[in-house]
Amino acid sequence: MNPYGQLELTLKEILDVIKPLQEDWVTRFKIIDELRGTVQSIESLRGATVEPFGSFVSNLFTRWGDLDISVEVSNGLCLSSAGKKQKQTILAELHRALRQKGGYIKTQFIPNARVPILKTVSKWQNISCDVSIDNLQGQIKSKFLFWLIDIDGRFRDMVLLVKEWAKANGINNPKSGSFNSYSLTLLVIFHFQTCVPPIFPPLKDIYPTNVVDDLTATTGTKVDAERRIAQVCSSNIARFRSCRTINRSSLSELFISFIAKFSDINLRAAELGICPFTGQWENIANNMRWLPRTYAIFIEDPFEQPENSARAVSKKQLIKIAEAFEMTRRMLISANLTRNTLLPVLVGSQKFRFLVNHSTGYTSNDGSRYLNPHAQSYRAVQPPLQIQQQRQPQPQYKKSRPSTSQMQHQAPKVEPPTSFLKERGSNVPRPNQQFQRTPSVSQVQVQAQVQPKFQKSRTEGYNSGQRPWQVQYNNQGQMWRPKSDK
Repeated sequence: MNPYGQLELTLKEILDVIKPLQEDWVTRFKIIDELRGTVQSIESLRGATVEPFGSFVSNLFTRWGDLDISVEVSNGLCLSSAGKKQKQTILAELHRALRQKGGYIKTQFIPNARVPILKTVSKWQNISCDVSIDNLQGQIKSKFLFWLIDIDGRFRDMVLLVKEWAKANGINNPKSGSFNSYSLTLLVIFHFQTCVPPIFPPLKDIYPTNVVDDLTATTGTKVDAERRIAQVCSSNIARFRSCRTINRSSLSELFISFIAKFSDINLRAAELGICPFTGQWENIANNMRWLPRTYAIFIEDPFEQPENSARAVSKKQLIKIAEAFEMTRRMLISANLTRNTLLPVLVGSQKFRFLVNHSTGYTSNDGSRYLNPHAQSYRAVQPPLQIQQQRQPQPQYKKSRPSTSQMQHQAPKVEPPTSFLKERGSNVPRPNQQFQRTPSVSQVQVQAQVQPKFQKSRTEGYNSGQRPWQVQYNNQGQMWRPKSDK
């Protein structure tokens, strides 16, 4: 099998493991509903709403992904946001209420963060939750990323793969001075803008000004402001689709070119910044809004210019980041790629231990089967609350793919190859093995609480085999799409 074919099959196998299952959607809806009940029990927060945002809303989360939640004290009726002092007071009160109610493995209030936040770990699948107040910026960014997925389904696949690869290589932790998940997502957007032919346009061609500024500066209700932004984006996305040249690169080709593009990122970052808004490398010295230069690398937030989404990256960690890109690039262009040499570099140790003894029944381009003799194949990923949804058939697998809780408890203890451990040394990630089984959740109960709609994303020019599902909330959930995408 040629190297591209081997990498393509391995990437698809990884995606099948890390993409969320029905139980992962249902569990997150249950967590949101429980927090909503706690918020409503606080007298000062009566009438406030609880809105998810982040990777869960943009459909860029994995089965083990965190959950970002915003408590909207204005109930969406106005665009004014609570001040920092008020946010600290509200979160402190919510912290006390959560501790009294129980059901959380851990709660931590961080009042002096740039954005005051309440961090919790739910009893359901040990999912980490970050709760903030009136996070309008986070919500509109999540919706924008959601629309981008519908331009091309490979975007979602690439984001999930890049985040998993970054975690495996120890460069997806802003606390240690490396990338956060949002900056990695912006790198994928930039890669799609600079491919030939481009998959995404410069984001200024979708929305010509600063989204966050327009959202917060607009008078009226939040819903009205978001609707105006959505209408502009809908029109421009439709225009881009009508005149673009389809990029037919495979997932493996896109992944290899992504790694190669940023393999010298530490050298480029000395003079150039990454600007998804214009879709170009920008000279820092010529960009007055980025001066004075105080960061190791500049990845501008296209929705909140001129904020640097990679402000946490240190110079020392930037060297490590470049080394991870270069090491992976050399491995991917080698002639002797195998599944066992790819997996330790592409996934963390928890997924590696599972994948080394399990594989799905994919078929390669030459017709041969890619199947481990001891395979326990996976069940097709299905969205929650699908009873009322009509959809196209999912790809079929031999048996049923294990649940998140089963993977956490039953993954065999198999270590990566010795050579890989020696090369990585102490940087090989060691996940916490303490997991808690997911309590059973009645699908009927969740259906009565939240009924999202699902639509398939567009994958023109890309035969991915399985299209990702996307969430669209009802009026209560405040999630919607541009009209042309409905």
